[in-house]
Amino acid sequence: MRGLMLAGLGLALSATAAQAQTAPQDRPPAVPIKASKIILVGDSTTQVLSGWGGSFCAYHVTSFAACVNLARGGRSTYSYRAEGSWDLALAEMKTPGFVKTYVLIQFGHNDQPGKPGRSTDLATEFPANLRLYVKEARAAGAEPILLTPLTRRQFKAGKLDRDLDAWAESIRKVAAEMNVPLVDLNKRSADAVEALGPSMANRFAQVPPVREVSAAALTGTTIANPAATPAAPAAATQSNAAVEPLGDAKLAFDYTHLGPVGADFFSKMVADELAVAVSTMRPLLVP
Repeated sequence: MRGLMLAGLGLALSATAAQAQTAPQDRPPAVPIKASKIILVGDSTTQVLSGWGGSFCAYHVTSFAACVNLARGGRSTYSYRAEGSWDLALAEMKTPGFVKTYVLIQFGHNDQPGKPGRSTDLATEFPANLRLYVKEARAAGAEPILLTPLTRRQFKAGKLDRDLDAWAESIRKVAAEMNVPLVDLNKRSADAVEALGPSMANRFAQVPPVREVSAAALTGTTIANPAATPAAPAAATQSNAAVEPLGDAKLAFDYTHLGPVGADFFSKMVADELAVAVSTMRPLLVP
């Protein structure tokens, strides 16, 4: 009797194994995943922790797109290339397997005068650098998209100081000249910030303003944030002396960089504008 039971079990296992071997052949072919990639190139107003890019990749891109934020703080159209960051971006554009790769390029803040080793000439070098980015992105098989720079949030007598207008206009001209999709983030963000006013716009900073800054904002004119005293470094202990320190976010209040509220606000603005400027990206974007 026991022999019959074992024989029956053996036949059942053989039948199951045979089904496992033949079942995949009977199934319909798997539908290939058509994944795209979105690469962010720019300065601190795009990078993680101080710009809109972290929130954009986290909350406004579907699972059908890989979002790679290669923005670096303090970079201009010149220094981003000179240090090799653009080479990294080009390598990302050439990664095989993606049906489409988009490159969002936003510069301007550090191209302005007074930035040693970074400033570029607005009339000549800045637009020439942008043209080269566009040409090389296209040569790498990617679709470049130009963004005008995120506004600063400084006010005088209730009016926003639109100190990036000239750089935004240069980007618009390059986009029109080279038939590149444009997200006019400078105008959209400046209009929104001016409508909110200085006090409400201060919520977009990385940390809350001190009392003097808040009081000045109520008058309609912003003031420089008083210099904060840097915290003394923690003494090394035996348990952490051999451990590399974690990245330092260096959070501070200013009128340029973004905290979580600002990042969420402006990343949604970018996503909304992209859906209009580049219709093929709509299925990849979450409003």
